[in-house]
Amino acid sequence: MTDSNSKHSLELVSPQAQLESSMPARSAQSVRVVIADSQSIYRVGMQKIFSAEQDLHIVAQVDKLDTLRTLSLDPPADVLILEGNLLIGTTDAIPEIVGLFPEIKIIVQTANSDENHTVELYRKGVRGIIPRSISPELLIRCVRKIAVGETWIDNQSVNWVIEAYRAQAVALTDPRLQPRLSAKELSIIALITQGKRNKEIAFQLGTTEQVIKNYLRKIYEKLGVSDRLELALYCLHHQLDKKAREAAKPAAEA
Repeated sequence: MTDSNSKHSLELVSPQAQLESSMPARSAQSVRVVIADSQSIYRVGMQKIFSAEQDLHIVAQVDKLDTLRTLSLDPPADVLILEGNLLIGTTDAIPEIVGLFPEIKIIVQTANSDENHTVELYRKGVRGIIPRSISPELLIRCVRKIAVGETWIDNQSVNWVIEAYRAQAVALTDPRLQPRLSAKELSIIALITQGKRNKEIAFQLGTTEQVIKNYLRKIYEKLGVSDRLELALYCLHHQLDKKAREAAKPAAEA
């Protein structure tokens, strides 16, 4: 189901029969493709598939992430087909690739579907996840759809993503699922939201700046934020600033 009025509409993929009943017309626009795959048989296979298409052009092939990081793409590529196994042992590879190549749209090709991994990939900016066993016709269709800004997602993954966001919404509203913060952590948060620097907070709480930094790292981990700005926004959204101010009163009085 595709919403033609949306730049980032979803392409819901059903079995091969659906493909045969509705074949897309070729795009007149040239699509520049990068392939990152550790197995040469897949790189050669995709090279042969795309060579028969006038609008699809492979501009680079690499067999590992380190080589991908050093690529110089001018003009920028449109689509990256990335082997899922190259992501094993990494945590921030997708955001890093997005940062290095802002114009590129990422397709991850994986042998197995995993709910948590699938949801995480889409959250980090992947535009499509496809199986290693995908047919040539479906692969071509996927690349063309993603190249024009759409998202390629199958029915099972749609359900996983929806359920993940429902669970997240419940966690945001259920007090029992909120992260537990100590009185000291709440005091630090209250001072952070007041715009205090670490040195000022340390002086007010009678400790050292390094101790405050250590506390902040723990607070970031508990709340799932990365810096002071995200912490302040989190506090506003969850009304945590009120609780933090209450916790900070005894320290201020002392």
